[in-house]
Amino acid sequence: MHALLALLGDLSRQELHGLTDEESLDRTALLVAAGNMVAAELTRTVRHAETTQAPERDGLTSMRSWLVGHQRVSANDASKLMRAGRTLPSFPLVAAGFAAGEITAAQVDVIADAVGPKEIAAAAAQGIELAGFDEAWARVARECSHDSLKVAVQAFQAALDPDGPEPDPTEARSLRIVKHADGSTTGRWDLDAVASEKVQAAIESQVQADRPKGDTRTRVQQQADALVQIADNQLASGQLPILRGEKPHVVVQLALEDLIDPATGAQTASMGFGAQISAARARWLACDAVVSRVVMGPDGTPLDYGRKHRIVPAPLRRAVVARDKNCVFAGCGAPHWWADVHHLVHWINGGETSLKNSALLCERHHTKVHHGFSVVRDPGGRWRTYRPDGTEILIGPLLS
Repeated sequence: MHALLALLGDLSRQELHGLTDEESLDRTALLVAAGNMVAAELTRTVRHAETTQAPERDGLTSMRSWLVGHQRVSANDASKLMRAGRTLPSFPLVAAGFAAGEITAAQVDVIADAVGPKEIAAAAAQGIELAGFDEAWARVARECSHDSLKVAVQAFQAALDPDGPEPDPTEARSLRIVKHADGSTTGRWDLDAVASEKVQAAIESQVQADRPKGDTRTRVQQQADALVQIADNQLASGQLPILRGEKPHVVVQLALEDLIDPATGAQTASMGFGAQISAARARWLACDAVVSRVVMGPDGTPLDYGRKHRIVPAPLRRAVVARDKNCVFAGCGAPHWWADVHHLVHWINGGETSLKNSALLCERHHTKVHHGFSVVRDPGGRWRTYRPDGTEILIGPLLS
């Protein structure tokens, strides 16, 4: 492994300006093949780590969580790795082509996204042989376009379910929301016909109720505004389920001096789901909001409830969320709305209900900390996590 890293380092230092067009293309083709081989080996290793429950060493329940938290792999890419690892053993020819560098990780994902353990079990129950599909897909992946493989995979889905979708429509429903660096989001949903009708009826009612004279918005802009208005109406109704002891609401954290200062202040305020907005936008929201004072300094007596309270009051939870943002267990980062406020020194052992004695932990890691693991906030404000044997869980690749 170290020799491989050293070789890649040597390649990155090679001068490319002297290459002919033919040499540039040959080099590119070889690197694509090498990248495929590395991706195949990564997939195989991740699958092995998953089946041996290796992430438990670092207090995590899945390799997906470990890849996201410890190696900073995107959640989407981690899911693809997991899917591929579970599917490839059933398709040895595709796996061999992947390992030889002839098939790409994206092609493998086309197969794995459509054919997982559930579909493989269904095929076995119906007496459908996988070998023929394995041979066909390996050949198409090596010789044809990416879209051709998608068509070939659809043939398996048709053979598996010639009569159409299952009567239960909820199995096919999905909603994906992707957050970007500036806090904006893009999304995609997949809904059955009846669910689509419900959503379209709700959005259309709002669109038709808001058609001011001179409206120059496009249709897609009107629909987006309608969706936001539906969310506004639901949040204002107070009828949504309670979330961690409080009604769901929009949270904006802003320093007092920025609230008063008339300057715009780009990326000055932070929101509950992690987005950064300007001070001007925060002041706009504050016009129709409840303002809560959260004192983070050492003299913040309202945040210190001493021994009188074992249950964490809402103002203290807001302060802990403002400081920690998410689960502080190494490699986790679960959002604060999944998390509990943990007493570092347990209340029953004399620990106070205070900001200093609190840490934000998701349910799984709250349990882990009560069974041998520990989290400690060092003098510099950085959270550190320790295994039951006292060794620290460190984040990042081991390159030396």
